[in-house]
Amino acid sequence: MSLAHDPTRPWRGIMVATTLPFRDDLTVDYDAYAEHVRWLIDNGCDGVVPNGSLGEYQTLTAEERARVVTTAVEAAGDGARVMPGVAAYGSAESRRWAEQAAEAGAGSVLLLPPNAYRADHAAVRAHYAEVARAGVPIVAYNNPIDTKVDLVPGLLAELHAEGSIVAVKEFSGDVRRAYEIAELAPGLDLLIGADDVLLELAIAGAVGWIAGYPNALPQACATLYRAAVSGDLETALPLYKSLHSLLRWDSKTEFVQAIKLSMDLAGRRGGPTRAPRLPLVPEIESAVRAATEKALAEGLK
Repeated sequence: MSLAHDPTRPWRGIMVATTLPFRDDLTVDYDAYAEHVRWLIDNGCDGVVPNGSLGEYQTLTAEERARVVTTAVEAAGDGARVMPGVAAYGSAESRRWAEQAAEAGAGSVLLLPPNAYRADHAAVRAHYAEVARAGVPIVAYNNPIDTKVDLVPGLLAELHAEGSIVAVKEFSGDVRRAYEIAELAPGLDLLIGADDVLLELAIAGAVGWIAGYPNALPQACATLYRAAVSGDLETALPLYKSLHSLLRWDSKTEFVQAIKLSMDLAGRRGGPTRAPRLPLVPEIESAVRAATEKALAEGLK
């Protein structure tokens, strides 16, 4: 497969779920965010996903959330490289965020299923159909751990057949699903949704990675991803083993604080998080610090 960024399918490749820099008073530093977006693209990443969980979108005002999107599009220099998260409690609100992303020039959006309650399949299908009316390609986000709504392969196939989604960010952790998704919906793009199953899903045919740890180590992560999807296991496997003690933090409750700490240690501004996220407890901070310092000592960046 081609590893170049594809503007006709801009959800492919390494799309970094960006952290959001806050000043010490917890206001958003938009200039620092713009610089971070440019730095990621300059260091081998294909694009960015603003207003995901890593971007702490749940803590933002509507004005902040909209400005994050326009800042990302402007900094990327190409709206196709931007995939805003448009999750909300109501389908109508998610559709408005999708419309805002489209107006800003974004190439695609990332959409969770309804998560205010445990929606059944009919409600999930109606939700995605409503947001699809905004006219921007939708990447479904399957995160049954947090949402309690599981986008199982059969349901994903229905959503794809109905024209509601073009891809899925698979975060269930069950790598076996990759093969069933390919059987039931061969035209649906599979995107790696959790950093610590990257190699397994890449081998299984993933064509993209909505990534966390490139926020701190973009070059190493880009090398890993491109080796994995091209089948170069001689390069990918040792690098994956070396990074895995870090990558697994992407799947833990403290992932935002962990990645921001790794950024700080790598010389990037990670900084604080907004409540209700609290600073890491000493035991977890020590583990993240040790894993990050090990990667940095090995020359990874």
